[in-house]
Amino acid sequence: MQKPAIKKIAPFLLLGTSLIWGFSFIAQVEGSRAMGPMTFMAGRFVLAALALVPLIFLFERKQKLPNELKLTLLYGCITGVIVFIAGNLQQAGITMTQEAGKAAFINGLYTVLVPIFGIFLKKKPTLFTALGAAFAMAGLYLLSMEGGFSAVSLGDGLMMLGTIFWALHIMSISAFSPKVQPLRLTFVQFAVTGLLSTAGMFLFEQPEVAQFSAGLWPLLYGGLIASATAYTLQMLFQRHVDAPKAAIIYSMESLWAAIGGFLLLGEVMQPRGYLGGALMICAVILSQMKPKNHFFEKKWSKKR
Repeated sequence: MQKPAIKKIAPFLLLGTSLIWGFSFIAQVEGSRAMGPMTFMAGRFVLAALALVPLIFLFERKQKLPNELKLTLLYGCITGVIVFIAGNLQQAGITMTQEAGKAAFINGLYTVLVPIFGIFLKKKPTLFTALGAAFAMAGLYLLSMEGGFSAVSLGDGLMMLGTIFWALHIMSISAFSPKVQPLRLTFVQFAVTGLLSTAGMFLFEQPEVAQFSAGLWPLLYGGLIASATAYTLQMLFQRHVDAPKAAIIYSMESLWAAIGGFLLLGEVMQPRGYLGGALMICAVILSQMKPKNHFFEKKWSKKR
């Protein structure tokens, strides 16, 4: 497939990735009822790493560059450590709160953090990307925070801290994925996350076989679908989308989490939730607009 065609379909594939991650919040809540956060993370990412092995042998058996192995190990270790920190903070927070909706909102804070981090790297977002981020945050709030900020708990705080690392992960994928083969990079990332989580599992928790049996379906979804499939899609196609725009697309996971809660857990969405979902759809559309000759875009660009 030619590069222009890939650029056109990449946002839709990232939207599909957000759909998978949205439903993963339900799996994470269910998994937290069966095992500790590091145990869940260990099982999820070890399973994801193993799932990629046959794909690597099929599609990326040979190195393309002389120093590719070294770069893959370096980049994979960096992203793996980031996912280990972000994922365990998120899973620990979900274990404490047991609220998928609020977790989805808090996780979506990277929508704002990615453009902010980009400014420090002298990559100011376009006007419509900035507007999209604002719409996304408003939509996330309406969709997920029915009780407001009045009851922010320790679990919420852990997930908020984790969003910093999720934002760093999105930016690191944009920087690293074009330089090496994506499946190999994803495998190393999963392996590092899985090994670190396994070490933490034995150090801080008491894993039992019965826990894995009780949380089998959440682990299978988290490992094979939300990790092996979704992260691979991210690695393959995020390189064709600017990091701030990708963050806005990923923020749709909160809408999917709300829909998944309704379909699978019987959760009822309030009218403000529908408004929030509409705002998030507008945010994604805004982020993909390219008004090169728009008056306000020109004024915005002069300030960059």
